[in-house]
Amino acid sequence: MRTWNDMQVDEHLCALHELALEALPFWGLGDAALTLIKYRENAVYQVRDDSGRRYALRIHRAGYHSDAGLQSELAWMTSLQQAGIDVPRLIPTSGKASFIKLAHPTLPLDFQIDLFEWVNGTRLGSSEQGLDADADTIKSTYFTVGELAARLHNHASAWGRPKGFERHSWDAEGLLGDAPFWGCFWQLQLLSPAQRDLMVRARAKSAHELRKFEKSPASAGTYGLIHADLVPENLLADGEHVRLIDFDDCGFGWHLFELASALYFIQDDRHFDTARTALIAGYRQHRALTDATLAYLPLFMLLRSFTYLGWMHTRSESQTAPQLASHLIGLACRLAQQFVGESEG
Repeated sequence: MRTWNDMQVDEHLCALHELALEALPFWGLGDAALTLIKYRENAVYQVRDDSGRRYALRIHRAGYHSDAGLQSELAWMTSLQQAGIDVPRLIPTSGKASFIKLAHPTLPLDFQIDLFEWVNGTRLGSSEQGLDADADTIKSTYFTVGELAARLHNHASAWGRPKGFERHSWDAEGLLGDAPFWGCFWQLQLLSPAQRDLMVRARAKSAHELRKFEKSPASAGTYGLIHADLVPENLLADGEHVRLIDFDDCGFGWHLFELASALYFIQDDRHFDTARTALIAGYRQHRALTDATLAYLPLFMLLRSFTYLGWMHTRSESQTAPQLASHLIGLACRLAQQFVGESEG
């Protein structure tokens, strides 16, 4: 039987569309219209029923999360929503299930599928092209994003997680271990021998520096449950309001990794300094962040770059990996060279 990686992208999309159609009746939406709006890790469809009401149907990448892991993601989102933090609201099935699992007849895979209320707003930008706004808008927006990140971290610090809660970790092992969560970044075939050597050296020095950061709640509240993907396309601006979507990568990690994720894809934007300053100021409105801790942000920017190389290494069949390869390798090498140079200087 063919595997998912054996199939072309158009075959992926055909199979996913068939799964989406099969899933709709579980929510009483069998006659609704489907429009694909995103296909990267997951496939996301806009669903519009006869009354014009819209939803977002998400078909997860097969095998990325266990059922317990997905249930934990949805539990945190529900708790955040109940606490007044504006994240997408989960729509249970007619049978009150949080998600369903369906198998495609031509594939030995089970796909997890869930449904959310539609979230209005305009994406701040994209991973490929950065931001699309003026300086004043970016300053205001990233101040709000900083506030949002701090509120997420405050909620996670105080929240009594349900029994059986299970999410991955963006810790030293998950970022730099022998089998990082997103893949062995130093083995990416697209790296030249010199680039690979640079990554190996940067990995070793990063591991040494990361020993300074503890994971316990007692360590100045710097580690806990994080969203881990505050990229521009996951932030929807609606007037002065910013809504956060896509908790697929949420897990346990350092709060600086969260801030690095928010800044990573805009570091070459002409308004980067404005965004960075505003993000930090907004964060500090709700949660402590010392200058001494913030001094390690470049380390976490580098760690974030490692994850994207690892992602390309393990997702070579995706459309996005080849499109972003040159850009991501360039960013990673620049950050690694700066870090290694400073460490060796």
